[in-house]
Amino acid sequence: MSGFKKLGVWQKSYDLTLGVYRLTNKFPQDERYGITSQLRRAASSVPANISEGYERNHRKEYLQFLYIAKGSLGEIETFLMLSRDLGYLSVDEYSILELERAEIGKMLMGLISSLSKNP
Repeated sequence: MSGFKKLGVWQKSYDLTLGVYRLTNKFPQDERYGITSQLRRAASSVPANISEGYERNHRKEYLQFLYIAKGSLGEIETFLMLSRDLGYLSVDEYSILELERAEIGKMLMGLISSLSKNP
């Protein structure tokens, strides 16, 4: 593995995206263009922005893309709560995804902090 794929935060966010896709397959058909689409888009945005920023090879741009990824984690949190409260996700399914999301958020903030400190 090389480049962005070696980053733990990218690996975990990629795994979260796979989990979101798998679980949203069982969402109601009438949510295809609603929560399903929004949750999948937000989830896939996290590893995509981490990788795009990494490939830009400029620290300032990289940080900008990492902050976009962080924003997408906020969207995911909201859509996971909606999915749970509407009965599309069980409490256990929600808890697993939310723990993963929170861990990715901490890892992302650590990377942002590290890049912000070191010139």
